[in-house]
Amino acid sequence: MLQFSSPSIEQYYAYVSSVLSPYLQGSLVGPLSLLISLLVFTVILSVVLSAFAYTFGWVERKLIARIQARRGPTYVGKYGFFQNLADLVKLLSKEDIHLARSDTAIFKSILPLLVSVFFLMLVLIPFNSFFVGIGSSIGLVVVFLLLSFTPLMVLLAGWSSGNKFGFISSQRSIVMLLSYEIPLIIVIATIAMVSHSFSFFSIVGAQKSVWFAALMPVGFLIFFIVMLAELERPPFDIREADSELIAGWMTDMGSPYYAIALLLDYMRVFVGSLLISLLFLGGWNGPFLPPFAWIALKVVFVALLVVVIRASTVRMRLDKLLKLGWGYLLPLAILNFMAYFFLFVK
Repeated sequence: MLQFSSPSIEQYYAYVSSVLSPYLQGSLVGPLSLLISLLVFTVILSVVLSAFAYTFGWVERKLIARIQARRGPTYVGKYGFFQNLADLVKLLSKEDIHLARSDTAIFKSILPLLVSVFFLMLVLIPFNSFFVGIGSSIGLVVVFLLLSFTPLMVLLAGWSSGNKFGFISSQRSIVMLLSYEIPLIIVIATIAMVSHSFSFFSIVGAQKSVWFAALMPVGFLIFFIVMLAELERPPFDIREADSELIAGWMTDMGSPYYAIALLLDYMRVFVGSLLISLLFLGGWNGPFLPPFAWIALKVVFVALLVVVIRASTVRMRLDKLLKLGWGYLLPLAILNFMAYFFLFVK
């Protein structure tokens, strides 16, 4: 059985080469081992992500229903567990509309591109000390660089949709995320300064004795709020304000593409929960249980917290949202950085 025992693609390469070397000869061993390593990792990651997306979708609907004194899905399968599958089949079976006023080629390509970007993030983010696609000493920087492309692609989607609601929605997204990117970068810089590295492995290793959520609670609070804004989850879902902009830039999406949009939403929650768990909750560190169990429990806990916030808060007004970012989170992030700069930098 293949075992992922290294944090870098070079070590994957060497390991799989040793497995395949009795069967292959010459220069074929290297490229084939590299390809098989990435293929196996991609398959495992796809299974994990699909299981999370489906289960999280069901749990989110049931939990929100219970908080609002409803039952949620009940009819399809035991406790309505297969309701999401029925909805997926329904969406995929409906007609894919093509709008004359939109730039169809660009509009239809945005969602697959966004899914690809978030999948690439997951390839760069470790799940434990031995399960990672591509290990890098600057993995944290690369992940948040990829994340910063999201609002630009949303703006392009809103413009190419040919729908005024879609374009207003994408403009809101840009304005909001610009006000939250700077506090996010400052908090990331603080984490790197305390752990002396931009590597996820070093950051998790620095939390063996104490989690960064306890060491820098203000930074954790800022990062959690900003991550909700980055993922555009309530109360920061002004891009998709259904009472004002219908479904935002996805208003004119056909049903098959709307199914991809739902997958993207669950992928974003998974990525955000995983990042919070790695950067502030000690990652895979913990007693008694295996490392993969610890990271799974922490991701589930953060994801459920996101759902509870969605069910118990109201959407923020745009002006108050911007005031929160520029007037409160940015000064707090700067003060947090300065405090730990004097504590940790000799």
